[in-house]
Amino acid sequence: MTRYRKSATSGSRYSTPAGALRLRAELDELWRVLRPQVTRAVQEAAAQGDRSENAEYIYGKRQLREIDRRVRFLRQRLEGMIVVERPPDDRSRIFFGAWVQVEDEAGVATEFRIVGPDELDPARRYVSMDSPLARALMGKRVDDEVTIEVPGGTRAYTVVGIRYEEPVAS
Repeated sequence: MTRYRKSATSGSRYSTPAGALRLRAELDELWRVLRPQVTRAVQEAAAQGDRSENAEYIYGKRQLREIDRRVRFLRQRLEGMIVVERPPDDRSRIFFGAWVQVEDEAGVATEFRIVGPDELDPARRYVSMDSPLARALMGKRVDDEVTIEVPGGTRAYTVVGIRYEEPVAS
């Protein structure tokens, strides 16, 4: 029996320029700042002697493994990433990077942006393009209706607006 396990799919490879920049900044911070600090701390802890009972050494080694794992993941993501730098030619339809305003059955309007899976951020109203709602909305136009399955049943939404620029600060 082998120990090899194929890694889970990590979603679509698309990203906005800002999302790719954030991933590169995180990689740079981990590799150039955090990892050298932790390495020095591990070396200092190792110099104290008995490593088997040295909590600082054990914790530092664990931190290094976590940093290295994240660095590998970020390098792989950035290597195959497709950065979408300009909006599509047909701005009347919903595609990657669109700000979409939908209205539910009760008339409540919600606006969010469709971004890559690495950029998911509910506080900024960023929704992954791999989410059920975003997949259902792709290619739709204003006044189109979509129905999606949610844990509580089904929900219907009507597209009321599509735009491809940044939101106005409120």
